Amino acid sequence: MTTPFGARLRAAMDTRGPLCVGIDPHPSLLTDWGLDDTVAGLERFTRTTVEALADRVAVLKPQSAFFERFGSRGVAVLEQAVAEARAAGALVLMDAKRGDIGSTMAAYAATYLDPASPLFSDAVTVSPYLGFGSLRPALDLAAASGSGVFVLALTSNPEGAEVQRATAADGRPLAQLMLDHMAAENADAHPLGSVGAVVGATLGDAGVDLAINGPLLAPGIGAQGATPADLPGVFGAAVGNVVPSVSRGVLRHGPDPAALRASAARFAEEIATAVRGASGA
Repeated sequence: MTTPFGARLRAAMDTRGPLCVGIDPHPSLLTDWGLDDTVAGLERFTRTTVEALADRVAVLKPQSAFFERFGSRGVAVLEQAVAEARAAGALVLMDAKRGDIGSTMAAYAATYLDPASPLFSDAVTVSPYLGFGSLRPALDLAAASGSGVFVLALTSNPEGAEVQRATAADGRPLAQLMLDHMAAENADAHPLGSVGAVVGATLGDAGVDLAINGPLLAPGIGAQGATPADLPGVFGAAVGNVVPSVSRGVLRHGPDPAALRASAARFAEEIATAVRGASGA
């Protein structure tokens, strides 16, 4: 049987630390690296990042949109990056934020969670705001293939609050309702469930119960203003299951591979210090 994603992620976090580095080829970053905003520039940027980091960080998180904007040639670069990153030992979390219903959701799930797909990844981000049940095709295929699903709960963008902090029909905040669904999916999983939540590191006190027995992806560190020292205040007792995500904070140090590695190492050490301090270790 395939080892579940949650167990593989826990092992990677314990071995390499919990840092996730996003691969976000913004046009401005390509320019900063001295690259053209072309497929050739995209390929150089992506390959350099993967070669510099995939053998040392727990998770690499390509943002699908920055590859899709180049059409089929950009997606081909993404396919190669996924394969090379996984071959080097990093877990790949595809940041696609897909959400739909029925057969369309099943097709999205097959794109990222079917081992036969050229974009098969260790996990994918999804949106539950067509109803958590709409994610069932992705949840079921992830369980069958040993992959993971990260569900948007409380995101780092300020606009998210108007939906995520709204009150559900039963009186719970909508984000808490989604987190409770995730906890139910992860019931009895050990050492960690494979259904994670996306909770922004910029939130201050999250104000919800984050004990979902699954990983908590924490975007917002670096360019969006959060720091590793903010993690205990946001995540409390669940901070040991947090996967802090940094993109531009690391990528701006390219194209020098050594500088990319040094930046990732600094963030990793700051994260380890914050988590140790929160646990009293």
